[in-house]
Amino acid sequence: MNKVELDPDSSPAAAFGAFLRTSREARGWTQDDLSKAVGYSATHVSAVETGRRPPTRPFALKLDVVFGTDGVFKRRAGEVKYTALLEGFPEYVFHERRAVELRLFVLGIVPGLLQTKEYAAAIATGAVRRGSITPEQAEERVKVLASRQKQLRREPSPLVHVVMDESCIRRPVGGPSVMAGQLDHLIAFAELPHTVLQLAPYAIGEDRAFDLPVNVLTLPDRSLMSYAESAQQGHLERDNDAVLPVLTAYYQMQALALSQAESVAVIRQLRKELP
Repeated sequence: MNKVELDPDSSPAAAFGAFLRTSREARGWTQDDLSKAVGYSATHVSAVETGRRPPTRPFALKLDVVFGTDGVFKRRAGEVKYTALLEGFPEYVFHERRAVELRLFVLGIVPGLLQTKEYAAAIATGAVRRGSITPEQAEERVKVLASRQKQLRREPSPLVHVVMDESCIRRPVGGPSVMAGQLDHLIAFAELPHTVLQLAPYAIGEDRAFDLPVNVLTLPDRSLMSYAESAQQGHLERDNDAVLPVLTAYYQMQALALSQAESVAVIRQLRKELP
């Protein structure tokens, strides 16, 4: 069984999972051993260890009893509970890191995987000003994003298809200098050999396939997975029959979108208007 490598700095859930794995291995226990000790399935233990499932308070309390840690797991689980990440997103990130192809659609802002550090920080700072997240949660978001972007530079690189609604490049974020750097970054992204970048212009109108951000992953075994977000929650779909209509709609939208050459030309023109 392949051991999933963990990055404890990528999120509170990953930090909890790494701490749990280290504690278990220090006892010389397998996941099955721990499963029997706490009364949860080995699948549940594995999902928590890899950050795909957040630890619940009852699970953490059982861990404190088993390991004799006097509330340490309970405290760490509380840190995960107050994370700025949407429910379902940590599990999506786990699969994103394994995907061989990613298809992304976004509107309103540049997708996280393509954001510069300055652009991402400006978005997070805006959320803090609105009171929707704390400064600590803003820092967490930027850190998780940096970890995700790092994974995309792995070898072999995954194929990345991105369709951005025109609003993503029209909406000013962080001021002229931040936007200039972001537009330069998009142009550089489009020049990579494993990427496709397209703009969905306003002219598409009601024929735009999606009204919310949607991601579709192709995993190494060629199975499909989709992820969509509302304002409060993320939903991960693993059933191929349910994902295929989403993929079909994505292809239809790509056909209506500007070509990569046309998209880059629009971005370049906007860049010229900035200092």
